[in-house]
Amino acid sequence: MVSLSKYNLKRNFNKTKEPLGKVKKSGKKLKFVIQHHIARKEHYDLRLEYDGVYVSFAVPKGPSFDTKDKRLAVKVEDHPISYGNFEGIIPVGEYGAGTVMLFDKGYWEPINGVLPDFEKGPVKFYLNGERFKGGWTLVKFKENNWLLIKEKDDYVSKTKISKFKTSIKSGRTMKEIKNCKNSSYVDVNITSPDKVIFNDLNITKMDIVNYYKLVAKRMIPFLDNRLISTIRCPNGINGEKFFMKHLNTDSNDVLRKKVRNKLGKSSFYYYIRNVNGLISEVQMNSYEFHIWGSKQNSINRPDILVFDLDPDYGLSLKKVRDGVRDLKEILDSLKLKSYLKTSGGKGYHVYVPLEVDSWKKCEKIANDIASLMEMKWPLKYTTNIRIEKRKGKIFIDYFRNKKGATSVCPYSLRLKKNASVSCPLFWSELDSIGPDDITIKNIGERFKKKDPWLDFFN
Repeated sequence: MVSLSKYNLKRNFNKTKEPLGKVKKSGKKLKFVIQHHIARKEHYDLRLEYDGVYVSFAVPKGPSFDTKDKRLAVKVEDHPISYGNFEGIIPVGEYGAGTVMLFDKGYWEPINGVLPDFEKGPVKFYLNGERFKGGWTLVKFKENNWLLIKEKDDYVSKTKISKFKTSIKSGRTMKEIKNCKNSSYVDVNITSPDKVIFNDLNITKMDIVNYYKLVAKRMIPFLDNRLISTIRCPNGINGEKFFMKHLNTDSNDVLRKKVRNKLGKSSFYYYIRNVNGLISEVQMNSYEFHIWGSKQNSINRPDILVFDLDPDYGLSLKKVRDGVRDLKEILDSLKLKSYLKTSGGKGYHVYVPLEVDSWKKCEKIANDIASLMEMKWPLKYTTNIRIEKRKGKIFIDYFRNKKGATSVCPYSLRLKKNASVSCPLFWSELDSIGPDDITIKNIGERFKKKDPWLDFFN
């Protein structure tokens, strides 16, 4: 029987941010990850999903692309599937203390369909990742000691893995991961802290800074390494607003990325990685945050599908909620796990985490789903963007699934009169929480409860 008790016993989860070990049923496609781990001794961890866990091997020199290399691979305790998203620092004094970088990920399959024997071996497998592709073999020679050998195929090369310096998850180097304290520090100098931004509610700039400090731990994973646009309003919500897509901030915590459009013209977009970057933007009067559906280091591989249900003026909230349920019914039938949040405006947003290798495919999936709703319930829904075509209907906005399009980030403040928040919900809360019910004034109560989107990136 598969168990993660050995994994759990080695870790104090009150001190380390590594995920608690839970066996998860494997799907049809088996995942793999490789993590670069600088601990007492530097090594690479190869993890192959099987029977609900990651069967794991510590490879001191890392996998090789050269068939002549026979790399030692020490079999260690099985790890949970959620570990495949872990990157960060394991604290001093804890098992495996050091820095962990997500070095590669993708899917694997047994060569010739032969089921792997992780007790006796050999295990022949094919990797399809971002950096590692092709066949390898694991051969057992003593107790937990195995040899990892590259198979002869089109992916054999003399390339050294030391060539790859950055994380495929965050784009950071090991040094940057080690130095990055994520949401544990803020040293941004806030000017004009008493400036009133929401006049009717007497909410100041400093109130908004404190709000984003409160939500940073849950919000940063959605901002981290993802291109953003913001809405700035230097003189409060009654003043002029500016939609910012391009970098004009002088901050070490705000980074830029050159992006080429269809016409071949390049522009610098920007992104942040930690709470200092977030607060730096608030200092520059950015109060509302919108995100791309892909990471900046995998800009053409979207990983979030977004649906915005926008009701015609005067349509009842009951019909909007029915629309969300109809969408979820279709997503469930397609085996797509979905997550609900308030828009902070008139409707709801539904997010679907997925991995797609092109924006064209992402847009087609979204279009097909929205069109299916329109076809199945033509009197209730429309995919037509024109206002006059929405009479008495809900507009299923799937157009946010194109390259360059954005959606409101989870936990972003909205520049509405009531200072509403686009807040993640449990599905069970759909009938009890309206699209703009959660505000900067009352959201604090939710942070006493479990995070409804806790497993989003797993």
